[in-house]
Formats: sequence, C-alpha cells, structure tokens
Amino acid sequence: MGVMTADTARRVLLAAPRGYCAGVDRAVVAVEQALEQYGAPVYVRHEIVHNKYVVRSLEKKGAIFVEETAEVPPGEIVIFSAHGVAPEVHREAERGKLATIDATCPLVTKVHKEAVRFAQDDYDILLIGHEGHEEVIGTSGEAPEHITLVDGPDDVADVEVRNPEKVVWLSQTTLSVDETMETVDALKEKFPALISPPSDDICYATQNRQTAIKQVAAESDLVLVVGSKNSSNSVRLVETALAHGASSGHLVDGADEIDEAWLDGVRTVGVSSGASVPDVLVEGVLEWLAARGYADVEVVQPVQEHMQFSLPKELRRDLRAEAAEKTRG
Repeated sequence: MGVMTADTARRVLLAAPRGYCAGVDRAVVAVEQALEQYGAPVYVRHEIVHNKYVVRSLEKKGAIFVEETAEVPPGEIVIFSAHGVAPEVHREAERGKLATIDATCPLVTKVHKEAVRFAQDDYDILLIGHEGHEEVIGTSGEAPEHITLVDGPDDVADVEVRNPEKVVWLSQTTLSVDETMETVDALKEKFPALISPPSDDICYATQNRQTAIKQVAAESDLVLVVGSKNSSNSVRLVETALAHGASSGHLVDGADEIDEAWLDGVRTVGVSSGASVPDVLVEGVLEWLAARGYADVEVVQPVQEHMQFSLPKELRRDLRAEAAEKTRG
C-alpha cells in the first residue's frame, strides 16, 4: 500500500463539546419519562427541541406536538419546550384544564427571572435575539411593556428608551457570542449607563460549541454542522466556522443531505453539531465521510463540559389524576 503524503492525507476534525447540552437532554428525557409514567398521549407545545429527528422519534413513542395550548384536549398533559413560554401560556393551560410539565431549560428560566426583576425595578430591557424565535417570544412575554427586541448590531440605531440612565441588556441563550458582544458594544456607545446581566445570558453550551468550532474551522477546508435549519445555535455554528477560517460550511440534518461535490479538493473536514442533536446523527456523518476516504478522525476539545440538570419536578406527581381532577372541577 502506497504511503499517503501529508499533502494528500484526508482527515476529519471532530469538535468537542458538540451535540446535546444539559437543557436539551433534560427536556427530551422529560418527554420520554412522561410517556413511560403516564402513558400516551402526552402533548408537547412546539418542538421540544429544534431537531427534526428528535421530534420524529418522540412522535413514534406517542408524543403529540401542537403549535398552541388550545389544541390540547381538556384533562390532558402538556409539556412546555426547552425554549420556555410566556406567563400567558401557563394561564392558557390553566384555563384549558391541563396538567403541565415545564421542560424550560434552567438557563432560559434564569433570563426570564432577570426580565421580571428588571421590569419590577422599572428598567427598559433591551433583549438581544432573533425576532420570532420561541425563546424570545417567551422572555418578552414576562414583561412586554419593558422589553425592546434588538436583532443584531444593525438594529441599535433605532432603539429608543424612556430613561437612558435606567437600561439593561439581556439575550437569547443561543446566539453567536461574537455578534452579541458587537451588539452590546454598539448599545453601550448609545447608552453609556447600560448595565449587563449579573452573568452572561448566552449559555455555556452555546459558548463552548462556538469555541470548539473556531479552533476546528481554522484548519478546515469544509465544515459540516449537523443540525436543523430552525435551530438557532446550529445556524450560528456554521456562521462562526465561516468567520474563523473555514472555506465553506453547511448545515445538514444528517449524512443524506451532504453533497459529494462539497468534497472537491477538500483535505480537512471539520464536523460539529448543534445543542439539540443526538450523536447518532453525527456518527452517520462520520461513517459517510469514512466511506469516501476521510477515515482519520481527530477530536478537537478546547473545553470540558460537566453540566447536568435535574428533571422537572412535576414528574414526581400523578399528573393524570391531577388533570382528571381539573376537568371535574
């Protein structure tokens, strides 16, 4: 067998950490456990996490995904997704006589609590995030009259507040760290008294995945990020890779979406996955690449992760009985 020279060697740089974060893991397990404890069907409001494969596999087990709380029949169990919901949604569930399990990621809950606290102190809150994203809708719902959405640095010029001495910024947890800081810098220029949240809102997992992809991208001709198109943190990973040296980058739901033409002239392929992506999908991509000569896989791990969250406390109760009681009441 001929020796491959360094010039022709093909390799994969696999980013770590990647894939499931603690909040996603907790939300998915909450749905699985609810189905096990209470039996199907269990309703889930919106996609539990932004990943097609995860949603489909939970549907097969008996989860029913709905867009609105009103679609859930009275006396049933509804689970709120990892992205969090506005207080009005809790009230809708109460009116609809539903038992609820709140699978909101604890890091999103933290942002909700910050919004409530700053609104009570009569601050103008500048929420950095993407319009229409579920997490932004949920956080804004905590204090709609106090919150102004700022969707990136270009939005800053139009931002108006009541009192420039009393203004704070919060953010969606899954944004690009770099772009968010760019937005914050622009806001600070406009509002020198702007205060920051007690601890950065962008979640540890988003930051860690972006740190890893930056290192991978610097050495990659092509970066493949496994994730769904509606997953904010997955989309940001592709953008981050392109901004940090990758010649090309693509978001794919799985190996079947990779175009072989992307490999033309490519020696190093960087691979990562968004925070809502099960590793089985990444393994499929690695197998696909190995079959095309990219069998040499090197793990790039700039940070270690040890975060775990306990399951929603509602799973410790008999929710079927509680739901039945509500319909009788």
